[in-house]
Amino acid sequence: MSRIGKSPITIPAGVEVKIENNAVTVKGPKGTLTEKFLDCVNIAQEGNEVKVSIDSEEHGNIHGLTRTLINNMIIGVTHGFEKTLEVNGIGYRAQKQGKKLVLTLGYSHPVEVEEIEGITIEVPNPNTIVVKGIDKQLVGQVAANIREKREPEPYKGKGIKYAGERIKRKEGKAGGKK
Repeated sequence: MSRIGKSPITIPAGVEVKIENNAVTVKGPKGTLTEKFLDCVNIAQEGNEVKVSIDSEEHGNIHGLTRTLINNMIIGVTHGFEKTLEVNGIGYRAQKQGKKLVLTLGYSHPVEVEEIEGITIEVPNPNTIVVKGIDKQLVGQVAANIREKREPEPYKGKGIKYAGERIKRKEGKAGGKK
């Protein structure tokens, strides 16, 4: 049995959880999330706690995953998730135009990223992008898609990186006299 899967999930005040045929719906102050889980996992609500159990030990790897996904849904509708990206490089910048994120990344044209439903993109300054939302997976995917537009290169570190990410740097060509 999974140690993570065994621990119950406490439902905070103001959050409503509905479980129907292994489909969990979590409603909170920031929004509503719904997820369908596998039939080999038993999800039960007891008072202000949600407990996850499995039918047999062969499904042990799904036990902890299911509990973590439900916990992330509860955290998302109460606090939300955010990822911060940094834009590094001379002339590289980000700006918000309506619902579009416009990136100047050294290409011959500006790169535009549309804001999708459930996600908000903020640009507090030209070198910082903040992706916010209630769905952890969706926030991470949108942040990865933005980073993909110009990944940081190892020589000068130019590009888009996550805040706190360390870029493995390489030494340039050794030029000089022998």
